[in-house]
Amino acid sequence: MLCTSQLLAQALPEGITKVTSVEGITEYQLKNGLKVLLFPDQSKPTITVNITYLVGSRHEGLGEAGMAHLLEHMVFKGTPKHPNIPQELTAHGARPNGTTWLDRTNYFETFAATDENLKWALDLEADRMINSYIAKKDLDTEFSVVRNEFEMGENSPQSVLNERVMSAAYLWHNYGKSTIGNRSDLERVPIENLQAFYRKYYQPDNAVLLVAGKIDEAKTLALIKEYFGSIPRPTRQLQDTHTIEPIQDGERNVVLRRVGDTQVVSAGYHIMPGSHPDFPGLDVLVEVLTMEPSGRLYKKLIDTKKASQQYGYLMYLKEPGYAYFAAELLKDKSIEDARKTLLNTLDSAAIVAPTKEEVDRAKAKLLKDFELAFKSTERLGIQLSEFIATGDWRLGFLYRDQLEKVTPQDVQRIAKYYLKPSNRTVGMFIPDPNPDRTEVPESVDVAALLKDYKGRAAIAQGEAFDPSPANIDGRTKRFEQPNTIEFALLPKTTRGNEVNARMTLRVGDQKSLMNKATIASFTAAMLDKGTTNRTRQQIKDELDKLKAQVSVGGGSNNVNVNIKTTKENLPAVVRLVSDMLKNPVFDASEFEKLKQEELAGIESQRSEPQAIAFNTFQRTMSPYQKEDIRYVKTFDEEVEAVKALKLDDLKKFHKDFYGASAATVAVVGDFDEPLVRKVITDELGTWKSKMPFSRIAAEYRDIKPTPQNLQTPDKANAMFVAGLTLPLRDDDPDYPALMMGNYMLGGGFLNSRLATRIRQKEGISYGVGSGISAHPLDKSGTFTAYAIYNPENAEKLQKAFLEELDKMRTEGFTAEEVKAAKSGFLQSRQVTRAQDPSLSTTLNNYLYLNRTMAWDADLEKKIEALTPEQINAAMKKHIDPARLTIIQAGDFEKAAKKIAEKQPAATVGEGKKN
Repeated sequence: MLCTSQLLAQALPEGITKVTSVEGITEYQLKNGLKVLLFPDQSKPTITVNITYLVGSRHEGLGEAGMAHLLEHMVFKGTPKHPNIPQELTAHGARPNGTTWLDRTNYFETFAATDENLKWALDLEADRMINSYIAKKDLDTEFSVVRNEFEMGENSPQSVLNERVMSAAYLWHNYGKSTIGNRSDLERVPIENLQAFYRKYYQPDNAVLLVAGKIDEAKTLALIKEYFGSIPRPTRQLQDTHTIEPIQDGERNVVLRRVGDTQVVSAGYHIMPGSHPDFPGLDVLVEVLTMEPSGRLYKKLIDTKKASQQYGYLMYLKEPGYAYFAAELLKDKSIEDARKTLLNTLDSAAIVAPTKEEVDRAKAKLLKDFELAFKSTERLGIQLSEFIATGDWRLGFLYRDQLEKVTPQDVQRIAKYYLKPSNRTVGMFIPDPNPDRTEVPESVDVAALLKDYKGRAAIAQGEAFDPSPANIDGRTKRFEQPNTIEFALLPKTTRGNEVNARMTLRVGDQKSLMNKATIASFTAAMLDKGTTNRTRQQIKDELDKLKAQVSVGGGSNNVNVNIKTTKENLPAVVRLVSDMLKNPVFDASEFEKLKQEELAGIESQRSEPQAIAFNTFQRTMSPYQKEDIRYVKTFDEEVEAVKALKLDDLKKFHKDFYGASAATVAVVGDFDEPLVRKVITDELGTWKSKMPFSRIAAEYRDIKPTPQNLQTPDKANAMFVAGLTLPLRDDDPDYPALMMGNYMLGGGFLNSRLATRIRQKEGISYGVGSGISAHPLDKSGTFTAYAIYNPENAEKLQKAFLEELDKMRTEGFTAEEVKAAKSGFLQSRQVTRAQDPSLSTTLNNYLYLNRTMAWDADLEKKIEALTPEQINAAMKKHIDPARLTIIQAGDFEKAAKKIAEKQPAATVGEGKKN
């Protein structure tokens, strides 16, 4: 592979010039104006192609609200050369998507690193840049899909409140409008307007193409010239938006009244553009205020039990943006008390200077997040879209440099300037005879700002790793300590010396765990809240210093720990995790806060169609006795269980059940294998469980069809869930055929049978799909399908769903469908194995199941050998519509009234004929 220095030593392809290079990323430009970023990373067998168009909702005119996002959907509808883009994405095993935001739109796909896949992806993006259909027939169905997505947000009072606050905060600037758009604009946009918008902004001089991953730079540049170089530079001249928001001259207020189960109070402030030198300091201020558990808002609102959740964030935008803070509380709490506390705490940030400890803690967290993102080629490639939209991709590195220099004095100065009552929007208007106004800085001259910027040395590269099952097995070392820990260790060099680990403790049995489901989950949730040796804050500070991400969670009879850190820090992180597992302090204050947070989470789901539908479906399909650890509780039962929980229950559960007697650990990445094995063994090898572990079997139940329609008042969206149980294990002969059949029915990206009919063709649902699960040890599986839709379309949705099932059973899948599905599915599995967090999880699970990756290789051979006849026979045998349980939740009463209102009134004389 050619590195950048070697490439520069050669003549660049004609028509391509090098612009700059920073920390391993090099920018080039084509004659037609297209900017190109190449980011080679030989450690991953994948490539990410990301194209960013400098157009978002900020560029929309009157009557065009949501046009940029609607166009994002339309660009997936095909071109004459690529008529079925979803099918192509699936066939190439790609992980694709498109996103629209205030300043930009981007499209990306991550796929296995092959010349064929790279050529296809570049050809696809070049072709749909200027040749997308943008046809009236596609708009007629897709606008309702986007409207469905719009309605999903309308179901959330928190989301709607955010929109209302922003729309009140901005009088003229388009940042005050939601990117998802306006319902009437979505429904009425003329196709000619959408086509004109597309032709204006989807051009090479308004785009930045990034190719990241396992690439040869010279070959990639040649391919980019081949596919993009022939696109002419447009003659039109783009003018950037020129609206400047007037200085806010008094506190503004919004009151939102809707159905909901929790209260929310929030405050938004006008701030500087993302490229402004003070932006990193404001980012630190937000962390000082909201970090858990040290944040000032957290202490004032959560520690005092005035609220259940609090958060805040900034928008990194090209033009002056906003900061947003919010708190969520139960209905029996005082919202006025929470409002006063929220605003008083924000006001005091200008008076009470942050300590050096607060600022250092916030900077450590932000810098850790930046560094971890930079170590992932896929994530960084996509995140660069935000900096590109703000003016230049190098702004990301400049942000890091400026962040490192932020002082407590900077943070207080910024708080004093921006967090003023006259500059915020909360809930009511209060006249002020002496307004103290803030004049927000205008956009920065980014070219001048970055003129001499050089950046730092590129991060260390990893090896070119082959993610085949045979290579993974050949590289993985497996060990077992008698009556305790099993190891799967896969050392390999990685980008930035990153390492991922997965640890599982298995505890108890069906009898000993009776009536302990809530106790078990709360015990695991308290593990990161402090130990006898460290406070909760000390744990968090230590993880930030170690550049580590650690998550701990527990279910019925297991506790799982996920670790992401670096080679040199892994031993220290393991010791810290050992302390969390073995020595939790079970602090009473933290316990009460956790209970309040859990109660708020339950209450927020009570009226949500999706939560209600899935809870009802799971209870129907898994009818265990109430005391069984596998029992699915109602919302009322969950609340009752949480309220009844006592701290001593958790202490006793930890004492009786926790230990490493049946533990598994998998580590993948850059690490010292003997040292890591020794550290884990020393820390956990002699830690025995008091109660023995015994596997809890998954029982197959032949569930009779139990259809239910559940009323959820005042919700714009409805939820459809359908499924049936299967006496199926994942080594059964029919399992590979069922996997592929489901992949074609409802598992592929936008081009599955269900997605093509229900979303693409009829525009009924934004999200629709299906899944097959099979237990690895017990004959217990499920087939499940789902769809999110407008309740007025309930009958239409169910009809389309059942018709597609019937068509699948009577006509089956074609040889062409099967061939394309095999290719895409198998490539997708390869991409999954290339992700170290996923691979560590798989290896950890396989220790418990006594499997190696040879099981995957065997499964994939079986899939490769499948015939259409085998797949069709398996689907017809197992997926029986007559056995389906269908659960629907939505405001069907309001929908029925709307449908009735649309029906034409009977004319005089109509009636039954004699």
